[in-house]
This record gives sequence, C-alpha cells and structure tokens, in this order.
Amino acid sequence: MKALVTGSNGFTGSHLVKALLQQGHDVVALVRKNSDLTRLNGLNVQLAYGDVTDAQSVLAAMEGVDWVFHTAAYVELGIVDAARMRRVNVEGTRNVLAAAIAAHVQKMLYCSTIGVYGDTQGQVIDETFVRVQKGFSSAYDVTKFEAQRLVDEAAAQGFPVVSVMPSGIFGADDPHFGPVLQTFCKGKLKVWAGGDRITGIVHVDDLVALMLLAIEKAPPGQHYIASAGEMTTRNMFEMVSEETGVKPPTEMPQVVVRLVGMLLDPVGRLLKWQPPISRERVHYLYDRCVRVDGSKAMRDLGWQPRSPEVVIRDLARGYA
Repeated sequence: MKALVTGSNGFTGSHLVKALLQQGHDVVALVRKNSDLTRLNGLNVQLAYGDVTDAQSVLAAMEGVDWVFHTAAYVELGIVDAARMRRVNVEGTRNVLAAAIAAHVQKMLYCSTIGVYGDTQGQVIDETFVRVQKGFSSAYDVTKFEAQRLVDEAAAQGFPVVSVMPSGIFGADDPHFGPVLQTFCKGKLKVWAGGDRITGIVHVDDLVALMLLAIEKAPPGQHYIASAGEMTTRNMFEMVSEETGVKPPTEMPQVVVRLVGMLLDPVGRLLKWQPPISRERVHYLYDRCVRVDGSKAMRDLGWQPRSPEVVIRDLARGYA
C-alpha cells in the first residue's frame, strides 16, 4: 500500500511512518518547508511539501495514495493561538477529508483524542458515550471536537474513515511528559502539582499498532479509544522512584497552584509567553476528569497494548 501521513515528522506520526515502512508499505510524508525533519532522518520516505491548511498542497500529496493517516494537529493548553489552532485542527481536517474523497483513497484513519468526549466527571466511559459537558475546556478541546464531527459526517455519507481516540501518549521520545520524567530521573524535579490527576496511558508504538489494525480491519465510521489503563500522576512518580531511587517530588498545595495560575495567566497573555501554570492548565489538573475504557479495540481488533505499569517502568529505566 501507499500511505500518506500528515504530521509525519511529529511524535506519533514518525513512529507510524517507521511501522508502515517496516511492514513494507510506501510512505508519503506531508511536511512543511520549515519542518524539523529530525525524526524522519534516514527513513526511505517520499517528502511532499505542503500544509494541511493549504488545500491544494494536500490534494497534490494524495496522488496515487491508498491509505491516509491524519495525525497532524496543533496540540497545546494554556496560552495558545486559537485562530491558528482552528485553521490546523478544523480546517486542516476539512482539507484532508476533501482531498482524500476527491482522490478516491481506499481508507483514511483520523487520530482524534479522548478529549472529544468532554469532562466525564470521573465516570469511566467507552465509545458509546454521548458528550454531556455543555461548554468546552480549551481551544484544543473545541477544535478537536469540531474536527471529529467533520470526520463523522464524512463517514455517514459513505467515506471509509475510522477514528482512533488516544489517551495520554507515552514513549522514550515523548515531547510532553518525557522531559518531565527525564528531569525527575536526574533528581532535578523538586515540586509537582495535581498528583491525584488520573491519566489514561498508551505507549506510542501500541497506539501505532492500533492505527494499523484499524485501517486494515475496522468497519468505516468506527471509533476506538486507545488506552491501556490509567494511573494517577502520583502513582507514576512512585513507580519511577522505585526504579531509579530518586525521591518523588513534593506536591504543591492546590490553593497555591490555583493562585499562581491566576497570577501568571494574564502575564503570559500580555507577553505572549507560555507560563508553566495557567488557568487552563489548572482546570485540567484539578477540575476536569476524563476516564476511558479501551477494551473495544482489544476485543474487536485483537489489540494487545502493554500495561501502564510496564510503560512507566520501562521509560524510567531508559531515562535512568
């Protein structure tokens, strides 16, 4: 098969590219002219220069493609460029869908997020859950929800597209929680916030395995939650501490974190600076709780992810 991957130079996208190549597929990597291609170094891929926000470049990249994997997204919480986020996450998805339909591709996979379900208020939900949260928690939340709606509308009209909803994605080169764990393992992370926050966990390579299973086996229109289980941040640090001997960081009092977030938020907006704590990040730490069950993918597609405990302990050993 010939597969087009958007977001191919990113964390998830680059792991997907490697897995596709290992399976003998041809890969077209949609990248911007100014993209950092470090993650694609040495890989036998066809580079298609363009941007998901540029409909013509996306259409040109689709030539001769059988499968499309749409992983490109603007992912950030806190102080964000909401207009750019909408262009990338919503209009970019619209462009990819339109180009894939025009090119008559065999199948498309959309990398969504469990965030489309909204705040489940601690209730463990599966793919049948209907969002009850009235508003949205962030610009990322609303743009991914709207993009998912575009994908579902295309599926309802007969286009062969399936969606995978990842929880927290972990891996040795994880750009989000990875640097935190590395700092911890060096003994330099002294304080932390939100130890009770529950996070669904999936290893990036297990997420990629699910994507490949879904595009090969899943009926069009299906959704699959990608989560191997969940763990609190405190549990993660305790496991890493057991593996490394480094003392877990001290947890900051919630009232202090909320105050700091409230103070730093306007400063960040004024200076166009991303503070470590903002109102939005505080909301995600303490007020919003999305819990999911990933058993549908295991049951229907034979997905076999490693457990959260294995993921965290293996990462700790690697960083140590």
